[in-house]
Amino acid sequence: MDMIVVLQCLGQCLDQTAVRQLHCIVPAMLAMTGRVTMLGLSRWTETGGSYRTIQRFYHRLINWSQIHWIFIRHHLLDQDDTMLIGGDETVVTKAGHKTYGLGRFFSSLYGKPVPGLAFFGLFLISVKHRHAYPVTMEQVVKQKADPTEKKSISSAKKKAKKAKTGRPRGSRNKNRREVELSPYLLQIQQMLKTLLALGGLDLNLVYCVLDGAFGHNYALQMVRQCSLHLISKLRHDAALYFPYEGPQNKYGPRKKYGQKLDYAHLPKQYLKVTTLEKRVQTDIYQMVMGHKRLADPLNVVIIVKTNLNTQARAHVVLFSSDLNLAFDLLIDYYCLRFQLEFNFRDAKQFWGLEDFMNINQRPVYNAANLAMFMVNLSQVLLRPFRQSCPTFSVNDLKAYFRGRKYVTETLKLLPQMPEPIFIEQIYANIPQIGRINAA
Repeated sequence: MDMIVVLQCLGQCLDQTAVRQLHCIVPAMLAMTGRVTMLGLSRWTETGGSYRTIQRFYHRLINWSQIHWIFIRHHLLDQDDTMLIGGDETVVTKAGHKTYGLGRFFSSLYGKPVPGLAFFGLFLISVKHRHAYPVTMEQVVKQKADPTEKKSISSAKKKAKKAKTGRPRGSRNKNRREVELSPYLLQIQQMLKTLLALGGLDLNLVYCVLDGAFGHNYALQMVRQCSLHLISKLRHDAALYFPYEGPQNKYGPRKKYGQKLDYAHLPKQYLKVTTLEKRVQTDIYQMVMGHKRLADPLNVVIIVKTNLNTQARAHVVLFSSDLNLAFDLLIDYYCLRFQLEFNFRDAKQFWGLEDFMNINQRPVYNAANLAMFMVNLSQVLLRPFRQSCPTFSVNDLKAYFRGRKYVTETLKLLPQMPEPIFIEQIYANIPQIGRINAA
């Protein structure tokens, strides 16, 4: 596949100089070995791809969200597909003290906070093709705490200890839909609005899938303010209540919450499906429940797994703000969220998300988004190979382009070019070296 044809659509949002620089960087990144840094890229570029050229590209002001969307629309978007919005955060470990946004962030791989950088990305998830496509990626920067605020918080705590317990007289109920979002959630909400503006009339986006860290009222209201429905996960011991259906009091507030849900004794009338596999019984329940800290009723799906040999039992609580969403679609949409992890893995392992050594704000932003752009590009390049070999991987793709690079450089040294048929045979055989799966 000709790289010029693949990247031709980017001329709508990049000038000729940036497109020419990208034509040097992309083939080098596909063929190179070792760490993906500016110096490493300069060693694998062809004529016109010096270190200074790559450095200029990394310091360029680029609208990466527009680039991702135009590339997806031209090469990856299927009009008959159902698209979801998925969001997740990834942590990149970094040493030193000068990198922009450096802090301590919790890493699920290490199971503890580690020094590094954090990025939050929004993806379009294809239900038909079971893939996720990065659209926007921004760095998460922790705000430094003001020492004067710490003093005011400590003094407020001391006053709170002296105050009487209980609810103050004359206080009114707060509207839980009118919440004050944190800077972190405001940043994600702005990213959601950007993605919806890019999609426009081309996409009919309804659901936003987030992990269990966003299973609270603030995240729910953040998504609902963007006219989307949230799909996420609650804690396994979340306090859920059935809607109250009994008689109301003549005076006083109306009762909203009925009996509390007991996870050990779930009502049989809400059971949807029961399956048995390898002596493990799976029961799926669906019901409309209420939570005292969430403003809206929830469409709750509880997946209970029971080991019939040991009677060990575990359950997962998924929910959506769309009360009409079927349980099988809710489970399927939440499972598709894991495609985001594969994108982060490829970006770190192959495309330099873990390797870049830039320290300033703009080069760091460009390096992270360039890695995510290569994730989209690799999915386009893998499609023709996977038609004959479904297991063709990114490692095989890089080995293929590396072999073509070696053949091209070798042919330049010959005193006389061989016949075109012989050149085609070389291009067909040499790139097979180093590949695990041959297409």
